[in-house]
Amino acid sequence: MSHALIIVDIQNDFVEGGSLAVEGGTALAHRLANYLCENPNKYDLIATTQDWHIDPGTHFSDDPDFIDSWPPHCRANTPGSDIVDALAQTLKTIGVDIAVKKGHYEAAYSGFEGITQKGEKLAPTLRTVGVTKVTIVGIATDYCVRQTALDAAKEGFETRVWTQMCAGINPAKIEETCSVDFPAAGITVF
Repeated sequence: MSHALIIVDIQNDFVEGGSLAVEGGTALAHRLANYLCENPNKYDLIATTQDWHIDPGTHFSDDPDFIDSWPPHCRANTPGSDIVDALAQTLKTIGVDIAVKKGHYEAAYSGFEGITQKGEKLAPTLRTVGVTKVTIVGIATDYCVRQTALDAAKEGFETRVWTQMCAGINPAKIEETCSVDFPAAGITVF
């Protein structure tokens, strides 16, 4: 059994000071970077996901509803779309096996909707290298982490979400996600 860590959307626009900041995002980036420095060989493979918006249509709005539309964020090839520096430096040292970019021309909440640097989808890429188990961390627990985890389980991967290595937006939605949605999908929360 091969075990992958999927790091979801720990990007500059999603941490404090970013255009769509999630409280605790910067601290999360540092915690995860420190953990990976201390445990560089814990996982057989590391994958990152990034929002990478080129022209996402109605996903961006000057008057967002914060459900289907959001303020502009993570525009492709801008500093806001970059992985937070503390984590990026650690990942540069230990290596990233798969980089997924999502949401080029529409909303995309799941890393399984994006494409890898080789232009492939994440699920078959993971299967090709023998991954059967995934641990998911990142931003935001109640949006992109949630959807990535649900899709991982749907794809047949043994799926775990490490909540101490996640940051979310709405406490009530995070609670429902972790106590109802994840268990119903067979996802382990720890």
